[in-house]
Amino acid sequence: MHEVISKGILSSNNGMNIYRGCTHGCIYCDARSLCYGMNHVFENIEVKVNAPQLLEEALKKKRKKCVIGTGAMSDPYIQLEEKLQNTRKCLEIIKKYGFGLAIQTKSSRILRDLDLLKSINNKSKCIVQMTLTTYDEELCKIIEPNVSTTKERFEVLKVMRDNDIPTVVWLTPILPYINDTEENIRGILNYCVEAKVKGIIVFGIGLTLRDGNREYYYKNLDKNFKGLREKYISKYGNSYEVVSENHEILMKIIKETCEKNNIICGVEEVFKYMKTFEEKNNEIQVSFDI
Repeated sequence: MHEVISKGILSSNNGMNIYRGCTHGCIYCDARSLCYGMNHVFENIEVKVNAPQLLEEALKKKRKKCVIGTGAMSDPYIQLEEKLQNTRKCLEIIKKYGFGLAIQTKSSRILRDLDLLKSINNKSKCIVQMTLTTYDEELCKIIEPNVSTTKERFEVLKVMRDNDIPTVVWLTPILPYINDTEENIRGILNYCVEAKVKGIIVFGIGLTLRDGNREYYYKNLDKNFKGLREKYISKYGNSYEVVSENHEILMKIIKETCEKNNIICGVEEVFKYMKTFEEKNNEIQVSFDI
């Protein structure tokens, strides 16, 4: 890790990244892409040591309350958070000033802060977002090696359900020839139904690859899925969008399951729900970066 003094914390749309970089080791991670201009090794976490102070200053100045988003680019519950507790400090500030929260993670470490999530949700709205890509636990440990498994994340979703905290699942990315199967999708959907998630975000069945993350992804294909790299290159070349051959049938299953169980699955509709600030007898719509 290395520490920096940041000049700002909130984007113009009320999103923030408390850390920069990640140690989860997900083989498909888009945040490794060169276009994001990260000038350090991805696993050498950039810690914004003044993030809580910057957040408090920013929230003090806001005329209207809104939903603060975090976790879109860097998971707020990486391993370092256990020691540093910067995410917890930021949640305390969000609670203090009565703002809403939309927080995204793959880690069960979020349960440490259940008290704050409940308090924020009691005042306004707190949405917990979990990424679920792989129903098979052993496959999950290969694709997302250094973070909570899918079943562990499912347990988190159930805890949120039991505490009336709304949840959204990111069912993305789905990797062609690896987990783009009906069995995998139905397994994840069954978890979503049982956990009574509010919404599911799915952009399509596939993933995106560009300079930076493509090389890392292919390196891991060579390590864990022999011969698959060559198959990708043959079929997709250097395409940014890598779409599964099973896209249509799997998307149909997702949409039908969502409709049957009253789960929001339109991407714009889910984002609108997450961006909507709610307070007793009051409702304001604002945006944060996804």
